[in-house]
Amino acid sequence: MSTEKNEMSVTELGNPAKPHGKAGEEMLRRMGESHSGVTEWALNTLELNGSERVLDIGCGGGDALKKMSARISSGRLTGVDYSEVSVELSRQRNIQDVNTGKMNIIKASAEALPFPDNSFDVIYTVESFYFWGRNADTLREVRRVLAENGVFIIVADIHGDAELSDDAINNIRKYDLFNPAPSELRALLMEAGFADTEILLKNGTSWICAKAYKSVE
Repeated sequence: MSTEKNEMSVTELGNPAKPHGKAGEEMLRRMGESHSGVTEWALNTLELNGSERVLDIGCGGGDALKKMSARISSGRLTGVDYSEVSVELSRQRNIQDVNTGKMNIIKASAEALPFPDNSFDVIYTVESFYFWGRNADTLREVRRVLAENGVFIIVADIHGDAELSDDAINNIRKYDLFNPAPSELRALLMEAGFADTEILLKNGTSWICAKAYKSVE
């Protein structure tokens, strides 16, 4: 069996929409490695002072939280995922920050975030927006917990206007992924109440980073 087929088997068994079991753990570790580049690129677009309250939605295996923690000195990080396997793996990946209280990782979904209004200065989601669907209500929930003048970023390694490989196209169909074009994503964010948006595309790749801001009301 080829490596490609073996990886596909792990992905299918692990369920990328809601990772579970040993296959889910292996899939999350592989995803953390394969998405490292796009995550670094997107996080580097943020202007941080180190004291921000940060939320990672769909934290997966905890790799993005690890990268963000290196950028946050006096602030606090929170990760949420509705997969128990993802929550546990994220905690293991960031055990030192969890133990010191710098980071908290809990089971929750984007549709119903268990936080008060205006709780976070920075909210991001890496490679999980595909599974949200075209749902402005979920984005409104994200906006609710975002502080005034805060920023929400959506990070993905594909978008609807990019030239994609046959494998990527097949995976979009197989897992029913929501892969909007940049213009559609901008319109959806504005529909959810984000007044200002910025779409960044990395030359030579299919990467996208959508940045949405919550202006003072």
